[in-house]
Amino acid sequence: MFIPDEEPALEEVFAPFDEPIEPELTDGAVDITMIEPAAPAATSLGSGVASYYGRRFHGRLTANGERFNMNAMTAAHRTLPFGSRVRVTNPRNGQSVIVRINDRGPFTRGRTIDLSRAAASEIGMIRRGHGRVELELLD
Repeated sequence: MFIPDEEPALEEVFAPFDEPIEPELTDGAVDITMIEPAAPAATSLGSGVASYYGRRFHGRLTANGERFNMNAMTAAHRTLPFGSRVRVTNPRNGQSVIVRINDRGPFTRGRTIDLSRAAASEIGMIRRGHGRVELELLD
């Protein structure tokens, strides 16, 4: 086995191209740089009342076993599967946020979803503490 005393210079190992080479696409090939990603499909879940939970629950275990982080974009819902992504829109100001379901709740009558403090802040709901929202399940 030969071990050189000195590493060769990169110029010796990798010779530069005289001019860039554009790869040719074969029949049926797709240039992925020309594709725009599709917006996630959404299923309306209707509207409801959202509230938020924060400091008092920060660090406690959620129903799916992870620690609640009031600064993460997460939420609690009674029936949606854990890991579901939901777009929550505040119709009063048009602001929306995408949250991941990681907990069960809310346990207050008339409430549909409990947002983390960060998610509630994104849609301008902190001051009132609760508000009507529109929900969409993202695929």
